[in-house]
Amino acid sequence: MEIWVKRDDLIHPQISGNKWRKLKYNIEIAKKEGYTKILTFGGAFSNHIYATAAAGQILGLHTIGIIRGERVEPLNSTLAFAESVGMELHFIDRETYRQKNSQDQLGSYQKSFSPVYIIPEGGANSSGVKGCEEIVGEIQIPFNYICCACGTGTTLSGIINSLSPFQKAIGFPVLKGGEFLHDEIVKQLKCPKISNFHLETDYHFGGYAKWNAELESFTDRFEKVNLFRLEPVYTGKLFYGLYDLIKKGYFPKGSRIVAVHTGGLR
Repeated sequence: MEIWVKRDDLIHPQISGNKWRKLKYNIEIAKKEGYTKILTFGGAFSNHIYATAAAGQILGLHTIGIIRGERVEPLNSTLAFAESVGMELHFIDRETYRQKNSQDQLGSYQKSFSPVYIIPEGGANSSGVKGCEEIVGEIQIPFNYICCACGTGTTLSGIINSLSPFQKAIGFPVLKGGEFLHDEIVKQLKCPKISNFHLETDYHFGGYAKWNAELESFTDRFEKVNLFRLEPVYTGKLFYGLYDLIKKGYFPKGSRIVAVHTGGLR
């Protein structure tokens, strides 16, 4: 069998991979509707926060990041970068953060920062899915399977929407209990009854942003052999799970598999 890698990590030094794809149409709408401010959400190590801040600097938009948890000095590299390129950071407690998508909270942000265009955490909306639908069209070889890491399921939803009937998508949730993503993904599909995807939920290594020495060792070996980097939060778990499925004989002989490298920070 063959494994090909879709190197979306090479899209841009700071706005790489699926982060740009999920921002692309959100920003297009914001600019078209005359917004000069964008507000979004994320944790202290959020790739999405990092990418949104960079995009704002490049495109001349003021960015606002609602960050889960307390401000801790010195800021980590992700938040320090975001602030250095002009993102306005606001830290809120975890309980309040859990209500970030409620009408009351969204209304509060609209009132406080008006006029502002709000992008959900991770760019997880229909515009984000639309951007990710373009991944498959850029692949110039025939393939049977396509795999990607999953946080919100937005990237996988876009991929599934663009597949041919004979192709199958496999998602690797990076958070514990990732089974719930199945229903979230189905909500974003153009044909909700579609069945050419499934989730492999056993490769989370304890939960979001958690990993162990085994995964670190795998990513180090992978880089030495293949000459490009993985990070342990998303792509490391994807490739570890993919290699494990191959060892277990999951894929039929002669399969051509595309793994989407969605970028990310280490």
